[in-house]
Amino acid sequence: MKINRRSLVAVGIFVVLGALVVAGKWYEVRRTAPGALSNAVTVNVTSGADRGPGTLREALFVVATATSAARVSLQVPRVTLETALPPLVNGHGVSIVAAATGAEIDATSLKTGAVFDVTAPNTAIEGLVIRNCPGAAILLRAARFRLQSTTVESCDVGVDVAENASDVLIEHNRFANDRVGLRFAASSRNTTVVGNEFSMNKDAGLWAVRSEPDLRGSAISVRDNRFDNEHTGIVAGNVSTLVEHNSVTGAQEAAVHLVGAGAVIRGNRVSGGAGMGIIAENARAAIIEDNEIDGLAAYAIMVRGSSNTLVRANRLHNCGYGMAFVLGDTSNPSTAVDNTIIEPRFNGIDVIGDSPILRRNQVLRPHAFALHVEDFSPPDGRAKVRGAPFLDGNSFGAAVLPPVAARQGAQTTGP
Repeated sequence: MKINRRSLVAVGIFVVLGALVVAGKWYEVRRTAPGALSNAVTVNVTSGADRGPGTLREALFVVATATSAARVSLQVPRVTLETALPPLVNGHGVSIVAAATGAEIDATSLKTGAVFDVTAPNTAIEGLVIRNCPGAAILLRAARFRLQSTTVESCDVGVDVAENASDVLIEHNRFANDRVGLRFAASSRNTTVVGNEFSMNKDAGLWAVRSEPDLRGSAISVRDNRFDNEHTGIVAGNVSTLVEHNSVTGAQEAAVHLVGAGAVIRGNRVSGGAGMGIIAENARAAIIEDNEIDGLAAYAIMVRGSSNTLVRANRLHNCGYGMAFVLGDTSNPSTAVDNTIIEPRFNGIDVIGDSPILRRNQVLRPHAFALHVEDFSPPDGRAKVRGAPFLDGNSFGAAVLPPVAARQGAQTTGP
């Protein structure tokens, strides 16, 4: 019986596509789960001392020389470190896990250096509590790393991610009372920070800053995290960062502070705090959209000295002020479109020495001005910088005072 050649080709294509799907799923599992090591050598930590038989130090020396993947299991409730541990150098893969009852590492007596110095790929750390580090709890200088279900508390830096790291997964951890919870030195390919809790960190929960734009890799994905009572929740500067669906409450200075290029802030919830919501400072082509911000003492969104920044479809209510645009790039103006501002305690939108495009925004029940426009007078006596927004189709729930300096053809609606 003859089989139609076209049918054979179709069957062949189906088989190839099926194989590609299976291979893709296998790769994704391997990429995001470096600690899933089969046939690994297991070394148990049975002593909480700094050195000697059964200690964490001895276990790391054993796995360093292993010719296969290795697993270190902490079977003691507490390990007290007095001197630096050896780096993790086994490139076959190392998994460091706590027993079911948990394990704490106390680094109070360390003078300098990180608790774990990860210099080889395929490393995972899970279920530990790391406390009182004078330096970093984890210094990451390699690819394919996972940190899961771990608490890092009262350290200088929780996880310090070096420029050469990539394929990093930080999920379901807690960073508390550190100076910085999580710090990135540069953009990091295939890196996700998801489902973590950050609280009361002194400088920032997450810090991703460098002096010059670094847009080499895909954006660091920061999503579904919770930031509570931080000095600043997230600081992103010149590092590709996608910040989505996070919750920030009670920030002292700002929920999110952007500097330079490379940031998208989308779909986050910011509530309460003595400072501001989202600050874009000297930002270029930043996107701030679809965020809900309420209950702040100062501005919900501040765009200062920036260019081509898009502020779109944000919902701002019960803050001291709604939005501000200050001393931006007049040749590359920022744009605010389709934002809703409800009952600010003072002004809805402030424009100071800037020329943003304001289109289809609504300010409802402001306690002072719906839109307040001012020229900026430099303190050194130089010429004033004119405040001149372009207005199109806005709806303001109160009189605009002083009179709006608008470009020809602009229009605004209101009572």
